[in-house]
Amino acid sequence: MKKVKRIGILTGGGDCPGLNAVIRGVTKPAHDHGLTVLGILDGFEGLVEGKAMELYNKDVSGILATGGTILGSSNKGDPFHWPEEFDGKIKIIDRSKDALKNYEAWGLDVLIAIGGDGTMHITHQLSQMGINVVGVPKTIDNDLEATDQTFGHDSAVFVVSEALDRLHTTASSHHRVMVIEVMGRYAGWIALHGGLAGGADIILIPEIPFDWEFVYDKVIQRNMMGKRFSLVCVAEGAKPKDGNIVIKGKDPKRTDPVQLGGIGELVSRKISENTGLETRYAVLGHLQRGGSPTPFDRILATKFGTSAIELAIKKQFGKMVALRGWEIKSVKIEDAISRQKLVKATDQAVLAAHAVGVSFGTEKL
Repeated sequence: MKKVKRIGILTGGGDCPGLNAVIRGVTKPAHDHGLTVLGILDGFEGLVEGKAMELYNKDVSGILATGGTILGSSNKGDPFHWPEEFDGKIKIIDRSKDALKNYEAWGLDVLIAIGGDGTMHITHQLSQMGINVVGVPKTIDNDLEATDQTFGHDSAVFVVSEALDRLHTTASSHHRVMVIEVMGRYAGWIALHGGLAGGADIILIPEIPFDWEFVYDKVIQRNMMGKRFSLVCVAEGAKPKDGNIVIKGKDPKRTDPVQLGGIGELVSRKISENTGLETRYAVLGHLQRGGSPTPFDRILATKFGTSAIELAIKKQFGKMVALRGWEIKSVKIEDAISRQKLVKATDQAVLAAHAVGVSFGTEKL
């Protein structure tokens, strides 16, 4: 069997801090091993449309601390769910053969795909077409079961906790309830960890449907105890019992067309109407994705990148690098995407939050 000589790398899905650190962690050792590296632009869009650039050491010099991705990314470029406009209407077609054609035309021996759950699903499908793949887990949501943590999550949690620190001072000054809406469609790890680090009094997450009355009771009780402000951290996918998630809109070009947003405003309005307490809300949105990665994410991303190259050179295809404890291991991509990692009521962070008086909008779990 021929040696691996040429590697393709792409960053799929939403951007996050640490992507450039992975690109650097792949490119530098690849060149040391005499390999060439092709950076595929704009995620899977570039793989389908044939957009790429050669990557050299000079291209990755100084990008360790830079947020985003020098290759560009997209969450609308699924080769198996490709949006095309016909007569003013969006039609979904399969362009996976174009992806395979470009992979072969570029002379690639392996494709390293960096991304979250959606990217890993696409990567697994491409492997079934004969493309050699290695996966690197990235998602600020931290919802991939096979790895203890994904890079990007720690940076997002830092942004949330810092925002709560800032809201704490203005909330206490004006005696208000402050609601902050954070990302987390299906998994509430950002809200849980960010809320716990930022001293939130109420944390609402998708995995634990909340009761409005318990939310009202918590802020009222704090007010009666002389604590004339409260902080509420709510994930965008949180919903009340017997209620629905709040949908902002739909984008048919995306594999998951539903766009969430608005639960923070709803929680703020309901608290104000039902308690009489002055309430404000803020939506962090894409602020959680931007900026420089934390030191933890820089280190983890670098480990992931260098470990991905080792898998590629050893022809350990169809696998994804993963953090297990403090060590980087490898798992089959198909096992990594078998289920999402969701918050459980028995998770230590949930129990710790309860122990310090945080409410999840329910009776104590």
